[in-house]
Amino acid sequence: MSNYTTGEMAKLNNVSVRTVQFYDTKGILHPSELTEGGRRIYNDDDLRKFQIICTLKSIGLSLNSIKSVLESELSGKILTILLNEQVKLLAGEIEERQKQLEIINIIKESISEKATIPENTILDIENIMEKKNKDQGKEKLTRIYIGVGFASVLGFAFMVWLIVSGIWWGLAVYLFVAFLGLMLSAFQLKGFEFVCPNCDSVFKPPIRRAFFSTGDNKVRWMTCPECRHTDWCVVQKQELIKDTKNNG
Repeated sequence: MSNYTTGEMAKLNNVSVRTVQFYDTKGILHPSELTEGGRRIYNDDDLRKFQIICTLKSIGLSLNSIKSVLESELSGKILTILLNEQVKLLAGEIEERQKQLEIINIIKESISEKATIPENTILDIENIMEKKNKDQGKEKLTRIYIGVGFASVLGFAFMVWLIVSGIWWGLAVYLFVAFLGLMLSAFQLKGFEFVCPNCDSVFKPPIRRAFFSTGDNKVRWMTCPECRHTDWCVVQKQELIKDTKNNG
């Protein structure tokens, strides 16, 4: 089994040395051993784990979610579901790009020959736009969690200021607006469902439970209603799940 220094780990994964050190301090990836001089030494298992961490980070998981998923008893299953989802996403993007190239070539030929653009080409454009709207749903979910997190920090600070200043009418208005904002954000989660890593069930919990669960736009800490197992469940867009069932 090979050994790697912090610098070698960074070079093999195309990240900075500081990133490797940061993951150690965050408890995400500890070195297998420390030399008497305090140097971190990693082995092949550490390298493989770090590669998984970098992959999960690249597909949008937060560091806290990565740490929690890797600590789960079903980490292998959760990772498999996440990566299968990413494969579907990339395959869809490749197919979309290929269709776009075909459409462009057809339109170029129609222009040069002064011919009418075939009807099926127009339908292909509509299908591509429809798929793009579905993909934008996941981006919307990401913005929801980022926005809510940022607004929560600012909102809490503002609420403390109102209480300290004794502006009670302002506090009442603020709480009412905050409640409306939470309801609106929760409503936007209606288009998403969850995959249980224990029994593979796809379920849709009440919006309130999904909104206040721990996690991010990729995984959420949920209890499966089918097997009652509580773990990190993978977030999927509802339309994608239906398409997958139909194709299967």
